[in-house]
Amino acid sequence: MTTSRIENISDPRVRSYARLTSRQLQRRLEPDEGVVILESLLVIRTALREGVQVRSVLVDERHVEKLLADIPELDGSDVEVFCASRAVLSGICGFSVTRGYLAEARRPRPLPQERLLRAASRLVVLEGLTDVSNVGAAFRSAAALGADGVLLAPGCADPLNRRAVRVSMGTVFQLPWARAEGPWPQGAFAQMAGLGVWRVALALTPEAHPLGELSRLPQARGPMALVFGSEGAGLSSRTLSACDVHAVIPMAVGVDSLNVAASVAVACWELFGRPHAPASRP
Repeated sequence: MTTSRIENISDPRVRSYARLTSRQLQRRLEPDEGVVILESLLVIRTALREGVQVRSVLVDERHVEKLLADIPELDGSDVEVFCASRAVLSGICGFSVTRGYLAEARRPRPLPQERLLRAASRLVVLEGLTDVSNVGAAFRSAAALGADGVLLAPGCADPLNRRAVRVSMGTVFQLPWARAEGPWPQGAFAQMAGLGVWRVALALTPEAHPLGELSRLPQARGPMALVFGSEGAGLSSRTLSACDVHAVIPMAVGVDSLNVAASVAVACWELFGRPHAPASRP
């Protein structure tokens, strides 16, 4: 395997790392074939393990040997490896690079909604999340604490945005996910109801039950979807009405709520992460 040195931040071989916006990355090359940028050695390794098609790697020249030692499958592959000085690398990225590992990969396609809903027994549903960091953190918590799928409502931020990928630590490539199809929320929630999925809204409503009470109900042993709303407005009234039950995470006096990504972590631990009887379809 040969490693090519990048001397200039304008080198066209690394243009994806520098000058393309997130929207341009999604549509680069062909309309249905976008690009995603990976940051950190762990994320690159995770993406490769999950079958993501990595096209090139851009690495701090001091870390080439470590890159090949940690990801030996790169040696002998058709993945282009570029190296650059720390100064050039920071110039390409537009910020001071500390870890020094980046990669360009083909953007994976989300699953069709129906396929995800039929396969997942522990589902996280996100509505209205516009902050890419929160989406990435929600994926990381969901993957770590027992979820087996994520459904994104229309308008949610892109989980394959480079910052979302970084914050998720690559779990956006591990956890199956889909974009909601058809009218929201009617289409997806009607399909979940038909599959016997218990739909739990995390919301500060008068009828909400403490989260710990729900984990003791028989429904918690079957297929379930935890539904989380936006960072500010929360869940829409239509989505709240489409859920079977509302739940709240009890707060200490003077605190009304958690950041949505933290709420995903707590709720997934309580309803997905704790030992339960195996989930089963009706």
